Amino acid sequence: MAADSNFRSVQRGVAGWMGVAVFLTAVAFVIVDRYGAPASQVALAERLIIAVRTDLFVVLWLAIAISNVARIRFISPDDIAGSGAASPGPRLRTAVAFLQNTLEQVAIAVPAHFAVAIFYSDRPLIVPVLGGLFCLGRLFFWAGYARGAVGRAFGFALTFYPSFGALLLAIWLAIS
Repeated sequence: MAADSNFRSVQRGVAGWMGVAVFLTAVAFVIVDRYGAPASQVALAERLIIAVRTDLFVVLWLAIAISNVARIRFISPDDIAGSGAASPGPRLRTAVAFLQNTLEQVAIAVPAHFAVAIFYSDRPLIVPVLGGLFCLGRLFFWAGYARGAVGRAFGFALTFYPSFGALLLAIWLAIS
């Protein structure tokens, strides 16, 4: 019974932080929609350059995660031989989990950012805002990872929901 109570407590904590991230995502979209219109139309080429510049920072998080795994392998006698030689130690398992999640998040974010840059032509500010939320989300996810599901929930959600929202927005704009 205590395990079930603890599980429910963790679920409530995760849901609460995810709700905060959803709220911040919605606020960001509303602010950009309401106040983010440029004085004149921004050409597609310029919007794509904005997306490239933004996503360099998104992909930087992937490079950070990869380099962290490499660093841990290099300094760990148990892990230096690679994943095929032995089971990873606890620090490496955490780093690999962060890397895996970051790769998954980047795989959603970058195409969504480019699609929004293409289809949301009158709000080019949205892509840097999405990229900023992604980077903040990764920072919170990394910082909170050791504290478990509740500790990483806000960072996960602040990375995921803006990208998911961008994906939905791009799909809606593409078919309308």
